[in-house]
Amino acid sequence: MSSESPTNNLKVNIHPLGEHGIKRRQINRFAVGIVEGLVEKGYRAYLVGGCVRDLLLGLKPKDFDIATNATPEQVHKTFRYSRIIGRRFRLVHVYTRGELIEVATFRGAAQSQDASHDASGRILSDNTFGSMAEDAVRRDFTINALFYDPIKQEIHDFVGGYADVLERKLKVIGDPESRYREDPVRVLRAARFVAKLGVSTDSGSEEPIRSAGKLLGNVPSARLYDELLKLFLSGQAVNSMAALQEWGLMHHLFPQLKCDRDNRVIEGKVLRQALINTDQRIRERKPVTPAFLYAALLWQPVSKLATSYGERGYSPQDALTVAGDEIIAKQCQRTAIPRRFSGVTKVIWSMQPRFVNTKGRRANALLNQRKFRAAYDFLLLRALEDESLESLAKWWTDIQEVSQEQREQQIFGDSKRKSQRPRRRKSKPASNDTSTSK
Repeated sequence: MSSESPTNNLKVNIHPLGEHGIKRRQINRFAVGIVEGLVEKGYRAYLVGGCVRDLLLGLKPKDFDIATNATPEQVHKTFRYSRIIGRRFRLVHVYTRGELIEVATFRGAAQSQDASHDASGRILSDNTFGSMAEDAVRRDFTINALFYDPIKQEIHDFVGGYADVLERKLKVIGDPESRYREDPVRVLRAARFVAKLGVSTDSGSEEPIRSAGKLLGNVPSARLYDELLKLFLSGQAVNSMAALQEWGLMHHLFPQLKCDRDNRVIEGKVLRQALINTDQRIRERKPVTPAFLYAALLWQPVSKLATSYGERGYSPQDALTVAGDEIIAKQCQRTAIPRRFSGVTKVIWSMQPRFVNTKGRRANALLNQRKFRAAYDFLLLRALEDESLESLAKWWTDIQEVSQEQREQQIFGDSKRKSQRPRRRKSKPASNDTSTSK
């Protein structure tokens, strides 16, 4: 079904329930309630972006975002538990019990005078509002530009995204080079969609990605950190790495890593297995932490720098501590790492030399360290690359599987028994005081 859009003379294709098959029960009730609340106030509102795409693909959406013609102030006034956030793009977060829904006003044309750009063409701020059609054209990829009306149960498509979702094609809306310059993070989003959805990019959208990678240096480090978490902690870390490597993007995200002639990061077994383990833990619904991920990602330059410090006379633990501080500081210039994670990453590294002590109080103290398990898991990864660590890794594996009594026997041996023998009490010397009480 087709009709004319009220603006820009763009045709909108409307796909009814009988065509797309999305059931209302698949949609977050709170998100539907927000749409209904805005419509009751006389506004237009739709579910938009990734949630519509994922529903069409039979996936469970992680987030339900809403687009509306209401301004942020009007949205905020409509919902008591809400707040306006952002400077680059002003949005409204609407809250309920343990949930948050993001509501954005339709964006206006990109060439608006109210949009400011830097020298490379990246959009710095843009709070110009427009029509639904203009908002669709402003989005990055066609598969993310679909609008779903949960009341009428219709999908509105201005850019051919409906067909691209079903065909699993990834296409940039507009000129790819210009769109990547406007927001270089789009090249990382492309890698994430390839990894997560199994889509294939068309040649026009893929060709400029390699050259656009260098523009990531202009993106705020905190924003790149958020994108990295989406890439590596979403259950598709291995596939994400493959996509980033294919387009030479890892080099721009981690410039301290060693690369080959094609700017592909040379993956060691530590990093490779860490990504495999991360995906496995997420599938098993076990916790994962950015601290361990960064420990694996940056182990290559840290270990190399620590070796150089060791040659200058530093102890193994001090060498790793100093090297870790330097490598983390440099990486934070490209991708921010919150201190609560970078601190744990450095602890994982600095604990590695302590594993060589398998006897006495030091070994026992290491077993009782808070971060022992993370450091031990990292030792197992290192043993994949360094065969000399295999017997050491096995010892620390075995010591955790025996009883407390056996553990103490292996760590302390006879010295533990001797220390537990009761000491003979010395007899108290006779007092020299010969006085008597009166």
